[in-house]
Amino acid sequence: MDVDVEAVADELYGLAPGRFTEARDAQAARARKAGRAQAARAIAGLRRPTRAAYASNLLVRRRPEEAAAFLELGEALRQAHRSLDGTQLKTLSHQRHVVVAALARTARQLAEAEGQAVSESAVHEVEQTLHAALADPDAAELWSSGRLSTALDPPVGFSALPAAAPVRPQATAPDADRAAEQRRARLAERARAEAEADAEARETEQRAAEQEQRDRDRAVAEADTRVADLERRLREARAGRTEARRALAGAADRARDAARAASEARRKADAAAGRPPSGDAG
Repeated sequence: MDVDVEAVADELYGLAPGRFTEARDAQAARARKAGRAQAARAIAGLRRPTRAAYASNLLVRRRPEEAAAFLELGEALRQAHRSLDGTQLKTLSHQRHVVVAALARTARQLAEAEGQAVSESAVHEVEQTLHAALADPDAAELWSSGRLSTALDPPVGFSALPAAAPVRPQATAPDADRAAEQRRARLAERARAEAEADAEARETEQRAAEQEQRDRDRAVAEADTRVADLERRLREARAGRTEARRALAGAADRARDAARAASEARRKADAAAGRPPSGDAG
């Protein structure tokens, strides 16, 4: 049984991080059982992807056309740095910032659609990975494999790219150059449109949240008024109850006094009439 380590790695890095380790160990065990010790060691050595790496891998796998245009943008940027083409560099640098932000958002959305929450720090790592892929062809190759285990670190700044050896001019077809430029422009325009749509959606969410806050504030104020009214009525009721108990106690005392007085009066009346006291046997 032959074991294709590359194919196994490609399959594993398409899995969510939580499923990676178990699947990797199972593949390594199968390779060992098949007598492919070297392949088993290679598979067992594959590292579980971080959340940022997983999102970056999803972006490459799910959006291949955008990934290809992004790689072309990176090559154009590196060429502009080498040739010190200021005008082109300014245009491409603007595209870089717009595209990186848009693709990082897309990576996050793809991951969250798979049930994998992506934090703000992980989104930042995705952005750093994209900057690295733009700046360095080796990083671009790693990123485009869709098999990252960790985020990539970009150079300190795009201007920090190492000076490249003089490159011999290569004959390129004008149509091919125009097509590549058009693809980059479409990618930048799509990124701009997505950024605008995202901004509008966030603003709509903000307005809805602010309206909800106003509604909640009003509901709380009304509830506070009702609570204050009920507390006032409760205090009045408690005061009334205390007064009623006090009156009840007074009435009970007066009733006892009246009963004693009535009994004494009856006893005297009976004595004056020569009748035996009430309650005596006849």
